[in-house]
Amino acid sequence: MNVFLWIVAILLAVAMLGSGLMKVLQPKEKLAASGMAWTEDFSAGNVKLIGALEVLAGIGLILPAALDIAPVLVPLAAVGIALIMIGAVVTHVRRHESQPIVINAVLLVLAAIVIWGRFGPYSF
Repeated sequence: MNVFLWIVAILLAVAMLGSGLMKVLQPKEKLAASGMAWTEDFSAGNVKLIGALEVLAGIGLILPAALDIAPVLVPLAAVGIALIMIGAVVTHVRRHESQPIVINAVLLVLAAIVIWGRFGPYSF
């Protein structure tokens, strides 16, 4: 089960790092033009903040456990991702965008698995 939790955490971290870096490095207008229409509802600073939080959460899923420094940060990072995904689902429901809801729900489930495993029976 520990290997499974590592695999889930790595997949989730890759998704968060990719998504977060895209939001941090690209201007809001380019994101909106590339299919992220939800960015129209947020200021450029808020989009960058969301991206930065996603990057930090992605790092927090892997580094603390890999370096064995404060591994309790792993499930806390997963909690942060779950909160971000809940906010994303709410935003997409308000905008009547169904495809992103599915993606956010899958990421939410992956985060919940890490939360359960690392706070519960398979903690570090």
